[in-house]
Amino acid sequence: MKKFDSINVIPLIDVMLVLLAIVLTTASFIVHDALKLDLPDTQSTSSYQPTNDPTKHLAIDAKGTLFLEDKPISYANFKALAAKIDPKTDIVIKVDRHTVFGKVVALVDILKANKLNKLTFLTDKATTPES
Repeated sequence: MKKFDSINVIPLIDVMLVLLAIVLTTASFIVHDALKLDLPDTQSTSSYQPTNDPTKHLAIDAKGTLFLEDKPISYANFKALAAKIDPKTDIVIKVDRHTVFGKVVALVDILKANKLNKLTFLTDKATTPES
């Protein structure tokens, strides 16, 4: 009987490289949006083009919860924080289609009170015209 002094690791390295390729390929399909929002559909819209300017991302979910950079924040806390945001900052807003309109108005009121006028509302492009 032949004695084995070492283990051949080449097949193990091959398997690991294949697994690494699979992980890297599927990782590119992962959506980084942590919030699950059902954005309203629009017919006449243009694609959002991010700028190099500073940007703040706001979202309101169906329950009316406000999120700043995907972290929940109360409207009162955001009101205090909005006073510190530079008016040249782009504000990108995503609102769930089932949100109570009063929550959107409250958010826009806070932004306008602090002279934050560079607002972009994100929507989904409608695939079929509504009747």
